[in-house]
Amino acid sequence: MEALVEYVAKSLVDDPTAVKVRRRESDGTVIIELRVAQEDAGRIIGKGGRVANAIRSLLRVEEANLKGKRVVLKII
Repeated sequence: MEALVEYVAKSLVDDPTAVKVRRRESDGTVIIELRVAQEDAGRIIGKGGRVANAIRSLLRVEEANLKGKRVVLKII
């Protein structure tokens, strides 16, 4: 799951070395934290949040494999 987010993020940004993905679990929720360079944040969020929502949609597919756990993407 983290590898998928990292791959998509690195494909979109100008500075792929600044992309960091971290996974945390808390109360039945998996939190994926995505950090990018400040100048690349707009590319990850996209116009009207479309790119971020597309990444979240990909995570919902993975969510089905986690048997009841919810997946949340935080862009930092």
